[in-house]
Amino acid sequence: MKRTSVLIALLVVVLLAAPSFAAGKKKDPLAAWKPKFDPSGAKYTYILSNISHPVIEGIAVGYRIRDAVWKKSGGRLYVDFRPLAQLGGEKDVIAKLKLGAVQGMMASSVAAANISDRLGIVNLPYVVDTFDKLEKFRNDPDLWVPYSNSAQNQGLLVADITGYGTYGWATTTPVRNLADAKKVNFRIAQAPVNADIYKAWGLKFTVLPWPDVPQALQTGVINGLDHTAIVCNITKKFTIAKYFTELNYAQGLFIHLINKRWFNKLPKDLQTILLDTIKEESAKTRELTRKQQADQIAKAKAAGIEFITLSAADKAELIKKAQPVYAKWGKKIGIDYLAKVRSTLGD
Repeated sequence: MKRTSVLIALLVVVLLAAPSFAAGKKKDPLAAWKPKFDPSGAKYTYILSNISHPVIEGIAVGYRIRDAVWKKSGGRLYVDFRPLAQLGGEKDVIAKLKLGAVQGMMASSVAAANISDRLGIVNLPYVVDTFDKLEKFRNDPDLWVPYSNSAQNQGLLVADITGYGTYGWATTTPVRNLADAKKVNFRIAQAPVNADIYKAWGLKFTVLPWPDVPQALQTGVINGLDHTAIVCNITKKFTIAKYFTELNYAQGLFIHLINKRWFNKLPKDLQTILLDTIKEESAKTRELTRKQQADQIAKAKAAGIEFITLSAADKAELIKKAQPVYAKWGKKIGIDYLAKVRSTLGD
């Protein structure tokens, strides 16, 4: 009996310890991106936040900036990059950024529109909608400078932009035309400009936080997703939504924001190193994103996902229906500025 009791006690200990052991063995999703240097000796630290996974090139740039800044600064400035919403959701981090509790943030373009109306220009349909237009927008001072200065009154600097691909519709049933689209309930991001677009288009939509999307898609609460092919394929949304309509109405972007008070306290040489590195790495990353989109589309097609091109007539109809959105947001963004961006980019 005594021996049996001892065995039972040992079994209980093993069972109780098993969850802790399993938790200890859980794979670190960011293990591949650990720094190859010891940052503890840095005199200055730049905490940089993002909500998504660095497997997306537009996010992995945070680590490339980290390594380049460390090398150029001789270990004086450490970019402590925190992806995967380690510091909270975008609304929470924006508040922390303004206070200076977080020094930098790569905010999604839909969230950035809540900081400054002008930052929402990139979300408008068929304005900055292609990779080529994005490069032209970024490299033309007449377009970029008013955009990058638009968050100054919030105490923030817009340093640069990277992306996550071109927006379209991932759906559980094929959407080959606008008549098909009217049968779909699309999930859209939590941003006023996106809601205005879908209202103008006369399409059914549901505003959902990103973490709620998988269950909503699986249960049929939504049967369409307004997002990019890169994100849909990498995050396995194509396991349920087997069709992707290449709407190509906007570029999904990450806007690199810096707390101005913190930045102004940096030594001048470190200010230059940080801004120059962000610019250099962001430009390289936009090219990597173009390639990543092509690669992810090819992988999705190979897995049986059908890609559908919307007709020129339907695209023209979407632009026509969006006129009230251009008018409403033109007043917020600046009518002359919006007109200049559209004419310069060849709208």
